[in-house]
Amino acid sequence: MWRYFVGGIAALLMAGAGIFLFKGSATPEPVPPAPKPAQTEAAAQREASVAEVPRADRSREEKRFDRGDKDRNGTITLAEMQQPRRKAFAKLDKDSDGKLSFEEWTVRTSTRFAEADKDRSGGLTRAEFAATAPKRRAAAGPRCNCRAEVAKALAEAAEE
Repeated sequence: MWRYFVGGIAALLMAGAGIFLFKGSATPEPVPPAPKPAQTEAAAQREASVAEVPRADRSREEKRFDRGDKDRNGTITLAEMQQPRRKAFAKLDKDSDGKLSFEEWTVRTSTRFAEADKDRSGGLTRAEFAATAPKRRAAAGPRCNCRAEVAKALAEAAEE
């Protein structure tokens, strides 16, 4: 039992000595940054043109912001923010009076419900409700099915 006690004290002493040594070591002074070379007019223009090129590694929020910033000035105005909603409002406002009645507002929902209720029971079953899920748009380009390609390559290699 006393061996465990002595071993624990020795471990604590070694940890304390390590902390003391690391804290006491001199830290090197930070290296100042290199001075910037003088730029010519052509180099400044090239640098400005590089800044205008869109980045490929933009985040989802940056892409969403860029879609909302229609005039590309770096800010989204209230009019830009409301524009998609104005189009949706115009679709719902069937009589174009600038006001939505309750009937105009519920037309789309009522139509979707009637289309989904195949048995005309006045209620949606689980299968009917699942049919009302919004359809996802297909991706812009073909997607790589890497797992299938790897499995195919492994199967071909196994045959050989």
